[in-house]
Amino acid sequence: MTKPEENPPRKRSRFAALRASFFTGLIVVAPIGLTIWLMWTMAGWVDGWVLPLVPPELRPERYIGVNVRGIGVIIFLIFTVVVGWLAKGFFGRTMIRFGESIVDRLPLVRTVYNGLKQIAETVLSQSEAKFDRACMIEYPREGLKAIAFVSSTAKGEIAQKADDADPLISVFLPTTPNPTSGFLLFVPQSQVTYLDMSVEDAAKLIISAGLVYPQPKEAKGKDGRKIKAKLQSNNE
Repeated sequence: MTKPEENPPRKRSRFAALRASFFTGLIVVAPIGLTIWLMWTMAGWVDGWVLPLVPPELRPERYIGVNVRGIGVIIFLIFTVVVGWLAKGFFGRTMIRFGESIVDRLPLVRTVYNGLKQIAETVLSQSEAKFDRACMIEYPREGLKAIAFVSSTAKGEIAQKADDADPLISVFLPTTPNPTSGFLLFVPQSQVTYLDMSVEDAAKLIISAGLVYPQPKEAKGKDGRKIKAKLQSNNE
């Protein structure tokens, strides 16, 4: 007697196909949905802070009859541009110096203000302060590798206390999955392995906890000659 055909494997294959399609769609929809939700939430948060400061007779919904989300963001951007334009002039610089002179006389306020000002200047300034390249270092112990970002060569007292034959490189070791926090490490240049992947690709690898790997590229000098020359020129 011949055995009847079994249907369960076909059902399982159909279920597997549906599951694969679901996860494929989730990969497409999730980033778009989260981006829209984040932008919508941020716009509402800014509106909640800015619109109460706008006089009722100047609010747009009074004239169009609709409370449009994002109006507060536009007002904030215009206000920030105007303040920046005024700060570049003589009157603006004078007012800033006068205000900072008052703040410097207040112990607690001075500490908070100077700290926030330094952070803002570091994050928002359009200078060359950016990561040069992705690298690997041994961390947290010998034999284990971690991805980090090269900042620059060590300067000042840090460089003076280091070995001249093997200068120190300042690297930022980010955490997973939040790369905005991490550790500042000073590593001897001989112990830094430079990577060919871009800083953006390395950040994606860190954020995804090793799930998203960049496409392999042709080697651009694994010994890091280009980055070493750049760091030496910056140090000079």
